Amino acid sequence: MMNIREYYAGKNVLMTGATGFMGKVLLEKLLRSCPGVNAVYVMVRSKAGQDSQARVTEMISSKLFDRLQDEQPCFAEKIIPVNSDLTKPELDLSKEKQSALAETIHVVFHCAATIRFNEPLKDAMQLNVLATRKMLALAHKMKHLEIFIHVSTAYANCDRELIEEVVYPPPVDYVKLIDALDWMDDELVSALTPKLIGQRPNTYTYTKALAEYLLQQEAGDLNVAIVRPSIVGASWKEPFPGWIDNFNGPSGIFIAAGKGILRTMRASNDAVADLVPVDVVINATLAAAWYSGSRKSSRPKSILVYNCTTGGINPFHWGQVALLPYSLTLPPHVRMMKTISRLHKAMMVLEYFTSHSWLWNTDNVTMLMAHMSPEDKKVFNFDVRQLHWAEYMESYCMGTKKYVLNEELSGLPAARKHLNKLRNIRYAFNTVLVVLIWRVFIARSQMARNIWYFVVSLCFKFLSYFRASSTMR
Repeated sequence: MMNIREYYAGKNVLMTGATGFMGKVLLEKLLRSCPGVNAVYVMVRSKAGQDSQARVTEMISSKLFDRLQDEQPCFAEKIIPVNSDLTKPELDLSKEKQSALAETIHVVFHCAATIRFNEPLKDAMQLNVLATRKMLALAHKMKHLEIFIHVSTAYANCDRELIEEVVYPPPVDYVKLIDALDWMDDELVSALTPKLIGQRPNTYTYTKALAEYLLQQEAGDLNVAIVRPSIVGASWKEPFPGWIDNFNGPSGIFIAAGKGILRTMRASNDAVADLVPVDVVINATLAAAWYSGSRKSSRPKSILVYNCTTGGINPFHWGQVALLPYSLTLPPHVRMMKTISRLHKAMMVLEYFTSHSWLWNTDNVTMLMAHMSPEDKKVFNFDVRQLHWAEYMESYCMGTKKYVLNEELSGLPAARKHLNKLRNIRYAFNTVLVVLIWRVFIARSQMARNIWYFVVSLCFKFLSYFRASSTMR
């Protein structure tokens, strides 16, 4: 098999969701690590008075693309914005534009989705299910298409304890549901939603499961693969450690804890915090497209599904979150009132996932890695066994401060000093409180007083011992 860089050389790639968190990283990595790619068509809708070209221009001027700019100053010439709206009929593309794409595209990355966990069911269906059907219909017209990659979520089937790399049938017929939602009013849909989603926590996971099944049923002879990341966090290594641009998921927790907004959190200490760095997911996605797209003579008989998770390979637990270096995001509190509501929402939607653990089958991910050359394993690394959580978490916290809150890192020493001062005050206060409670409410019996005097004398003996030891040295 040709290597990954060779596979993308000369290819025309179509992307949805390019302005989203994962989409940006996918675009940057594809252009930087596969410089031979011919063109990347990005489907972007107009927003806030900006057309697709303006939005793409603004996006590639961000910090994320600095390394690419240094290495390939003319990279923007390969990005072709396509004005489109996934919620509109035929993706809001003219017949001429559809025909042009049908004659051009070799690889499709469908990353677009709503990541609002509690989106109204109609809206979630429109963006996560119907948009996927429209993209699939467009893909069926593509004469040179080699692979259609759909980015789903590892939690699409979170109502199961063991999640294998297969597409599971949903509890309802998605075709009938689509027809029913067409005539139901919003009030009726809202009333039926809890019954429809069942054991799943929200409409996001529910509709992502429906989209997977739709792909299985309607893909026909298309070559399709599904990548399922778990909780996607800041970058591990590329294009630089700690890049993050949103409050979603654990980012909101780290910021809220660092700012003093979050003092407690509902979570199971033993539950696996299945975080996966965004660059790990992107590397696996590019490799998955290479593997399926380059095997023209031996295409898989069914859709390949990749559970891109860390919990079963290199687990990190929510109980360890308390040990993170929160001093990295401590005060100043300026501007925090603008973000408190966003942080609160981010923490609330994550609660279900901080209290549960799942077992993941990752055989396909292992298989994919085994087919890669040593060079590809370095350039497109998604081996999470190499991930050192303490270092990654420190980079993550630094990234939330620098890239999300736009705060300078020069204040870190003062922040750490302030944190230590607050910690010492808390310890002293708790000690005094315990002593007072003991003296006032407990030490009324002779036995309690004897225990009290014994503990105090023991403490003095320890202090005397250490003082004597230090003097002898």
